[in-house]
Amino acid sequence: MAQEQKKGQMTVEEAGRKGGETVRDERGSEFYSEIGHKGGQRVRELIEEGKQSEGGGQGGQGGQGGGSNKS
Repeated sequence: MAQEQKKGQMTVEEAGRKGGETVRDERGSEFYSEIGHKGGQRVRELIEEGKQSEGGGQGGQGGQGGGSNKS
């Protein structure tokens, strides 16, 4: 897929790279580590919330197995 570029325009890839470099220069590389950690913590919370809503808060069963299979 050949792309013709007009003067003064950039691709999405170039814009993303430029924006990322600007953030790195303004906030430092530690910023990425911090927001990555925050994101990981949030994912952990969401997983726990999902487990609790699936299993009804039953200890250790996690909503899988442990139930009766009587028909």
